[in-house]
This record gives sequence, structure tokens and C-alpha cells, in this order.
Amino acid sequence: MNSMFFSALRVAGVCLPLVFAQPVHAVGVGEFAPNFQLPASRDAKSGAMTVRLVDLRGKVVYLDFWASWCGPCKQSFPWMNSLQTRFQDKGLQILAVNVDVHSEDARAFLTALPPQFRVAFDTQGVTPRQYAIRGMPTSLVIGGDGKVVLLHNGFRPDDEAEVEAVIERALAALSN
Repeated sequence: MNSMFFSALRVAGVCLPLVFAQPVHAVGVGEFAPNFQLPASRDAKSGAMTVRLVDLRGKVVYLDFWASWCGPCKQSFPWMNSLQTRFQDKGLQILAVNVDVHSEDARAFLTALPPQFRVAFDTQGVTPRQYAIRGMPTSLVIGGDGKVVLLHNGFRPDDEAEVEAVIERALAALSN
């Protein structure tokens, strides 16, 4: 009896943390994007070395989850640089959250493809679980009110125009 009890405790000790580590549900369009605070690249304006999503309220945020081993992520970085350059004066802030366990992998990627936007680092994978991210890259467009207006999985050049149209509508809503 005791060995069955301790075996059950061992199984519960392994399984329960996995259950509670998963999000209650995926973040959906129309819902508030969960806040987070992560270490980040230095902000050119404020010099901040951390980023909190709540501090970006009032801007349209293109939130991108990526990893150094992700092939489509290599394609998306030049496009995100272009977006940031074209739309930052209208209120767009791109924030790319790296999910590599080893930050040196991310830094090598960033040396090869230097971003013109903020990059945050989540080596523990808390934020992707919070957002129920299933693949790389996954991106969200978050309106100035903090609500998700688009959830996009993967990166395909054929989708750029559609995503840009959503960003432009969200930026137009800022001035209304």
C-alpha cells in the first residue's frame, strides 16, 4: 500500500507541474494581451534594459515570438526592420521575444540580422506559455488599447500585405 501511495505521489509530482505550467487558454483576438516584464536590448530613447508590455499601451505593438533555430524567423527580421522604419512615427513598436534557452544563440542570430526594434529574452519560456504559443515564429498585433487584433502563425512573404493592412488599420484607430 505504501509503495502504491508513493508511486502515485511521484506521478503527481511530475504531471501536476506540467498541467499548471500550461495556460488556461490561448490568447484570442479581442482579448487583452497578457502583460509581461522581460530583460531586453537597450531602448534607444530611455536606455531601459527591461521591457514591460503595459508600458507600450497607446502604441500598436507587433509582438513576435522567435528562436535562433527558426528558418522563417530569418526571413521575418528584414521585413520587421522595414515595418519599424516605415511605421514607428505613426505609433508602431515592434517587440521580438526570443525563446532560446541559451542567450548566446540569440545573440549570434542578432549579430547576423541586426534588429532596428526592441528584442526581449525569455530563456525560461514563461511568456510563450502565457500566450499559448505553439510554433515559431508566432506574432500578434496588439492595438493601442492593449487588445489583440491579429494572431498570426508562421511567416510567409505572401502574408506580409495582409498583416501590414491590419497594422495600418490599428494605427489609424490610434488617431480616432
